[in-house]
Amino acid sequence: MTIAKKHKAKFGANTQLITLSAVFAALTYAMTAFIHIPTAKGYIHIGDAVVFMAASLLPKPYAMASAAVGAALSDALSGYWIWVPATLVIKALTAAAFTSKKQKIICRRNILALLAALLLCVVGYGLYGGAVIYGSLKAGFIDAPGNILQTGASALVYISLGAAMDRSGIKHKI
Repeated sequence: MTIAKKHKAKFGANTQLITLSAVFAALTYAMTAFIHIPTAKGYIHIGDAVVFMAASLLPKPYAMASAAVGAALSDALSGYWIWVPATLVIKALTAAAFTSKKQKIICRRNILALLAALLLCVVGYGLYGGAVIYGSLKAGFIDAPGNILQTGASALVYISLGAAMDRSGIKHKI
């Protein structure tokens, strides 16, 4: 293979991964910012389902970037700027817990990653809120039930959609 063909093949693959990452970031933003239920301290959304799906389909660095950018944009553009630093870290780590290397989206590793996602969301936002925003760990964890509901709802959407996608064999086409 000539150098030009190697460069073209690599450029095309990178372009496809960057494009898919941008699409997942946009979907994360949309599912978070526009389909949510406001709470006293923020909002409950199902945008994490997109984070989970991106992390099951994209290589780890792309999934982490997609998750962090999409979710942080939602916080920033919805007026919750104070949560952006926590969201960047928590959503990137959440995506890192999943794998895209298995044959199926819904696999043992990704089901276990849902538990990691739950812990990261509840503990991460609780600690950040308590330490940075409210000055009290107790106050930081007041919204833990909302974070549990948010992650649980996103997990159900992810499992349903992932199972349907696995049946269709779409992972092999991406």
